[in-house]
Amino acid sequence: MIPNHRLFLIFCIAAVLSSVAQAEDKKNQVEPQLPQQPQAAPYDEKLLRLSEVMGSVHYLRTLCKANDKQDWRNIVQQILENETKGEELRKQRLTAAFNRGYRAFASVYTDCTPAAVMAEERYRNEGATLAGEITSRFGN
Repeated sequence: MIPNHRLFLIFCIAAVLSSVAQAEDKKNQVEPQLPQQPQAAPYDEKLLRLSEVMGSVHYLRTLCKANDKQDWRNIVQQILENETKGEELRKQRLTAAFNRGYRAFASVYTDCTPAAVMAEERYRNEGATLAGEITSRFGN
């Protein structure tokens, strides 16, 4: 079970990223849309890693039959919807990172072992750290 403060932190980052995406949408509405390669956000590398971590956590929590097993996938889906509107390449990159994290553990763990539980906890902690770093630095 996820401690309430960590789940709250994950939901907070989703809300902050939503507000960042909405601010960018407003800015884009004022400026004419020119066909060009979208620029990476300054937090994209951390966001890619967060997506990969969340894919790993999603797999491990599903494997270990956690009650919230779909929450992690749903959070990433919300981030994708809020963060990548009109940016198909970014959406594909974040989705690929999530899937990469999922497959990395699917190829190693087929049963919920103590090592799987420990890996899930470590990745969840890393995800909380990444979420905190993203929101504290970029979540005005």
